[in-house]
Amino acid sequence: MSKRPVQWNDQVDLVSSDDEAADMEADGGSSGQKQTTYVFNYQPADEKPSEDRMVRRAKMYQEYMKKVPVPCQRGSIILCNSWMGLAKSIKELYGQPLHYLTNILLKQWDQARFETGEDYQPLDTIIHPLKAEATIWFVEDVHRRTASYHQLSKLWLGDPVHHAFIDPIFPKI
Repeated sequence: MSKRPVQWNDQVDLVSSDDEAADMEADGGSSGQKQTTYVFNYQPADEKPSEDRMVRRAKMYQEYMKKVPVPCQRGSIILCNSWMGLAKSIKELYGQPLHYLTNILLKQWDQARFETGEDYQPLDTIIHPLKAEATIWFVEDVHRRTASYHQLSKLWLGDPVHHAFIDPIFPKI
């Protein structure tokens, strides 16, 4: 089980450091392509960011998520009790974050299922685990490719705990 690098009440920003990329190119880095390094910038959750700042964060987040490839090869069948449980297992197995919008959607699916009184029945007995995982990756691909950073920033401004649904997993891309 992986440990969270930050507490739930901390916020994680992705900050692009183009200076480091320029230094790498000057030092004889790879094939002349501009590389971007992502650095973590922590901000206490009680500080309310401005709208412009939130738009910049959402834009950096969305640009980063577009660069993270959805895995082509599936590992094994993952048994699960809930959508959020399946998402947690997927994150650990593939070392990949899931998009903020995917995490919110999976939470809503679990809430809708639990409101029907079916919370005692494991998800993998309702839907085949491979189909459930494929559904998550399909939705994830849509969110990574098409989400508007303007819409993300509006959602984040309206949700003081939005950072709880931004995964702290940052694979090397």
